[in-house]
Amino acid sequence: MTDFSALLQPDKGQPARTLHVVHPDAWADWLAAQPERVRAAAAAHRLTGKAGNAAILPGDKPDDWSALLVCDEPASSPWKIASRATALPEGTYRLAEGDPGPAALGWLLAQHRFTRYRKAEDEGPRVLLTADPAAIEGHVRLAEATARVRDLVDTAAADLGPAEMEAEVEALAKAHGASVTVTRGDALAQGYPMIQAVGQAAAKGREPRLIELEWGDSKHPRIALVGKGVAFDSGGLDIKPAAGMRLMKKDMGGAAHALALAGLVMAARLRVRLHLLIPAVENAISGNAFRPGDVLRSRKGLTVENTNTDAEGRLILGDALAKAGESEPELIVDFATLTGAARVALGPDLPATFVNDDALAEALLAAGREVHDPLWRMPLWDSYDDMLKSDIADMVNAPEGGFAGAVTAALFLRRFVPQDTLWAHLDTFAWRPAAKPGRPKGGDAYGLRAAWAMLEKRYG
Repeated sequence: MTDFSALLQPDKGQPARTLHVVHPDAWADWLAAQPERVRAAAAAHRLTGKAGNAAILPGDKPDDWSALLVCDEPASSPWKIASRATALPEGTYRLAEGDPGPAALGWLLAQHRFTRYRKAEDEGPRVLLTADPAAIEGHVRLAEATARVRDLVDTAAADLGPAEMEAEVEALAKAHGASVTVTRGDALAQGYPMIQAVGQAAAKGREPRLIELEWGDSKHPRIALVGKGVAFDSGGLDIKPAAGMRLMKKDMGGAAHALALAGLVMAARLRVRLHLLIPAVENAISGNAFRPGDVLRSRKGLTVENTNTDAEGRLILGDALAKAGESEPELIVDFATLTGAARVALGPDLPATFVNDDALAEALLAAGREVHDPLWRMPLWDSYDDMLKSDIADMVNAPEGGFAGAVTAALFLRRFVPQDTLWAHLDTFAWRPAAKPGRPKGGDAYGLRAAWAMLEKRYG
């Protein structure tokens, strides 16, 4: 992984290039106050003070230059100067207008590269100086957590199956002194029958399992983080078309988010008893694949008529949520790349967020606004519970008609959460379809920083 700690350093007055960040509204006054050589350079670059204008500005000597960015983003935005972290030459930089603050995160993430399958371009680091050295560790941790999500989601399914997810959790546990329990085989079939059913068609070496991590003091409030870990989703016997299968390596994006968030919790040593649960499967096709029409038993005892093998994520989450609830946590947060309906409604940037408590919902939404990691609350609409009715079982996993698909998926999950337990479900995309400054195309974290900010405020 990128060494983010080397890219953000304390400002001790060391030599550094100056980076001017000017708001469009202040452009005219700023330009008027500059020496003639700077005004001439701005004219030569045809700078108008429009957001996005950028240039290298001459100094008194040939090698005495500074950089300029015209930006209309607020000071609280992590992406304010992210574009410069890759556009500027290697070297050390200092903001002319003050400390970078939250923008340090975007500076770090802009320089992250996924290099598993190809050599990185040979380019030197761009180091940013900060007058707030105490904030460096927090920025680096968030960058590492976000990069972990990106790297895991970008990894090809052939290289990231249930066994590799287990290894990721083991490595995280070793780093923080946590314990890991893995349930597979007959024990999985008996204790977590829906996880077993979804993953039973996978090839040898990619068998389904429930991966659990425990950390923290038992005297502290118990919280559970649950992540959907479908290493690859073919759709099962209700097979996806080629276009729908193309990105299904990312169907473990929920697990990546939960894993990264667990790392943040442990690194900061929040006063919680942490329980991480990742049901890890591959939804494959073979002679023993689970079928449409099968009635599945669940850990909670509810029976589920399987009406669509491509609605498998909610099945494995159901068993994991039931297990999480048995330890009586005060809060459960789950992440899942669960429904296309959420993307139709909200697009890639906004995780559809379902919460069973108004105060918790507002805390999550407020945290998202504060750290520029937006969420959008969706309703747990009780009237739609009837859509989950089955003629032969307690419920179906995928109602007919396709109405309110993200809502009915959340209502399905709600049946596996203890009624008096605070619960938030984030139906996240985990993929960025087009690049933005600091955010390359590919796997990405949506809702991770919002959830972390909420947990830090609640338990820090």
